[in-house]
Amino acid sequence: MLFFPAKIPRFLTRLFPNYIWDYSSKKKVLYLTFDDGPTPKITQWTLNTLKNYNAKATFFCIGNNIAKHPNLFKNIIDQGHNFGNHTYNHEKGWHTSTKKYIDSVKSCEIAINTNLKSETTNNKLFRPPFGLIKNSQGKILKQLGYKVIMWSVVAFDWEKDLDKTKCLKNVLRHASSKHNIIVLHDSVKASKN
Repeated sequence: MLFFPAKIPRFLTRLFPNYIWDYSSKKKVLYLTFDDGPTPKITQWTLNTLKNYNAKATFFCIGNNIAKHPNLFKNIIDQGHNFGNHTYNHEKGWHTSTKKYIDSVKSCEIAINTNLKSETTNNKLFRPPFGLIKNSQGKILKQLGYKVIMWSVVAFDWEKDLDKTKCLKNVLRHASSKHNIIVLHDSVKASKN
């Protein structure tokens, strides 16, 4: 059951202006982002597909998954994709104390930095799991140098009642030159779509 729209309502972006919801562009550009990996088989399939189309994406990785699958994380970097922090254990910000949430972000940052090559810079992008983040958490993350990246269009690729055609339609119908950060997932739950 879907409880929110595929395209993020404008009022929501105005309520949280310190987060990045889109990148304005005169060209029609889709910024593809993938959450929840790296996941065996699925992340590599995603990387291969992006390579076939000469496309780049940003992967918001879970620290625990990086620790379990460091070679997949390194493949993301080696293939020239961007990456960001998605907490260590995929915590829901609204249901997690600020201290525990920030500790999880810091643990993910350690997993990221441990697996970076010396010439790779951690540009400190962060996406809150489920898009749920308290103001207190966001404020601390900004103080730690993070850019909080949200999205403007969601494909609902994890939703078991949707098929890949409907997920694609969600993206194509709602993407525009102004609202163009697309959230997808390289997770087991989303793998069918």
